[in-house]
Amino acid sequence: MMEWIGYVFAILIGMILGLIGGGGSILSIPILVYIFNLDPVTASAYSLFIVGMTSLIGAIPKYRDHLVNFRTGFLFGVPSIVSIFITRRWIVPAIPEILADLGFFIITKRFLLLGIFALLMIIASVTMIRNSNEMNQEDHRYNYLYVIIEGILIGFLTGLVGAGGGFLIIPGLILLTGLPFKTAVGTSLFIIAINSLMGFVGDALHSHIDWIFLLNITALAVSGIMVGHQLSRYVSAARLRYSFGWFVLFTGLYILTRELFFQ
Repeated sequence: MMEWIGYVFAILIGMILGLIGGGGSILSIPILVYIFNLDPVTASAYSLFIVGMTSLIGAIPKYRDHLVNFRTGFLFGVPSIVSIFITRRWIVPAIPEILADLGFFIITKRFLLLGIFALLMIIASVTMIRNSNEMNQEDHRYNYLYVIIEGILIGFLTGLVGAGGGFLIIPGLILLTGLPFKTAVGTSLFIIAINSLMGFVGDALHSHIDWIFLLNITALAVSGIMVGHQLSRYVSAARLRYSFGWFVLFTGLYILTRELFFQ
């Protein structure tokens, strides 16, 4: 019974990616750990493949609808990949398991990473909710260096907290490069695909992969993203952006509350 629930949620992963261009890893890792009983390390590796492949295939119809900005995608994605690799390879392992013992509360590595993750989600969500009107792309001066720096910074944050980063990428693309929301969604899928699949390659080289299970879940998520893409045609960009903001806000508050009071 639980496995069937997991398969339904796998479709939901794709639908959310298709609608809002992010949120896949927020759902996929809990599903793999709590429903399919995978250990967190394996779950994170499988999540990279599921979200990466789903985002890659989901970016195809967005491209056909002229909603993928490849110039921004590559300028953002390439430095982001390098930043993610450096962060995951050297910075995260250097963080001690226990940072401070305050007596009434122990600040652990888990709390630090998930706390930063939740706070970033809350900050990004407030920005999305408050600025519900789309920016005018024509009035925005495109700055190549700024996009590269943005990719490095968000790559660092994504590598630090171990998530796909769509909830960070989309606000960054909108607020700092001036892309309309729906173009930011399509471009975000392209960037997430590059980042996630490159990250999965490193795990696949030294880990056993249950390809039958992984491909089945990925196929369901892909079917979901196609449904999400079709639904996005009938929902305004402002409403999608507003809904996306609330989705990220509630998830961020849940993570922060759980780590503070239910460790």
